[in-house]
Amino acid sequence: MDNETIELIQDQILSIRDHQVILDSELASLYGVETGALNRAISRNQDRFPADFCFQLSKSEWDNLKCQVGISSDHGGRRGLPRVFTEHGALMASTILRSKQAVAMSVFIIRAFVQMREELASNQDILKRLAEIDNTLLTHDSALRDVYNKILPLLEAPSPQPKRKMGFHSDSDK
Repeated sequence: MDNETIELIQDQILSIRDHQVILDSELASLYGVETGALNRAISRNQDRFPADFCFQLSKSEWDNLKCQVGISSDHGGRRGLPRVFTEHGALMASTILRSKQAVAMSVFIIRAFVQMREELASNQDILKRLAEIDNTLLTHDSALRDVYNKILPLLEAPSPQPKRKMGFHSDSDK
């Protein structure tokens, strides 16, 4: 269940405002509570959820997200705009819910966020190395082009020398 659960959670993690986040409805489902109950608990404990832990989506972000991910327009009868939770916000939410399922799932959620962060860092390292290789190839390409241009005249056939006629020739025959 470990890797399957982590993969399931990773599929629910989105990138919004340069943060990796999970929707309140997805988090509530993972924690085994209603979305409204989660949001009420968050509202009662707002001091535990600074903007880098939890924030509400704007109308345009929500509309864009629905188009990109294919979320239905009603999404469970939602009346307002959804909240999203960062890794730290998801962990804090599990502490205020205090259910056994929330505590158990918080471990998987944190692991999913960490694994995604490591994969992104690894991808950045790969992209950096590819850029270095590309620069090296461009430098070598330029050097090889210079060598080719210098060798090219040496590869051309020499221009034919006029053939001398056989036999004795007077100066007027030349």
